[in-house]
Amino acid sequence: MKQGDIMQTILVIDDDQYINNMLKERLHMEEYKVFQAFSGTEALLVLSNMTPDLILLDLMLPGLTGEEVLPKIKAIPVIVMSAKDDMKNKVDLLLNGAVDYVTKPFNIDELVARIRIQLKNRKKDDNIINFNEISLDTSAHTVYVNNNILKLTRTEYSILKILMINANQVVAKLTILDRIMDDTPDCNEDSLKIHIHNLRKKLNTLIGKDYIKAIWGIGFMLTDKS
Repeated sequence: MKQGDIMQTILVIDDDQYINNMLKERLHMEEYKVFQAFSGTEALLVLSNMTPDLILLDLMLPGLTGEEVLPKIKAIPVIVMSAKDDMKNKVDLLLNGAVDYVTKPFNIDELVARIRIQLKNRKKDDNIINFNEISLDTSAHTVYVNNNILKLTRTEYSILKILMINANQVVAKLTILDRIMDDTPDCNEDSLKIHIHNLRKKLNTLIGKDYIKAIWGIGFMLTDKS
């Protein structure tokens, strides 16, 4: 990983603790940040607080099944992992939002290769993130406001990227701290407020609006709604 890159995140949803932990360990070796869920309900709870770059989804889950969870996942690539080898089932899942389907038992090296392909494709498609007057180029690590470059620190850039990816959604303070840990390992809730304050000030200077709202006791949200 190059210095300044933000670690990509993967959510593993599988009730088999051995498989879940095995995937977490291997993906850590591949320099991905890994979150875990062991049921469909837990997965939706995790997704209400963070947005991973990719999801590995088992179908045979307690509570909500993988088939029930998949339609609730929006704008995140999902690779289905299942012992079900029925072709119609595969086609239905791919038509309903999955980007790939891996049959269990799978070869871990092949799965990692498929993950890399999906994340590479997503990176190509998602180089530019827009929110009103703000454009963030993830490939160049540059932010433009009304076509003017906005000079940000590495930490301010990381915070803005997280908020823009999750626009109009509350992002918990602990989630932000976790995602910027590589750039600012000593950041805490108090210093996060300072970074947010400085980011707000820079945006307000160019835009004249305060898009970053503090949600008391929870976190922050990028929104143009009052």
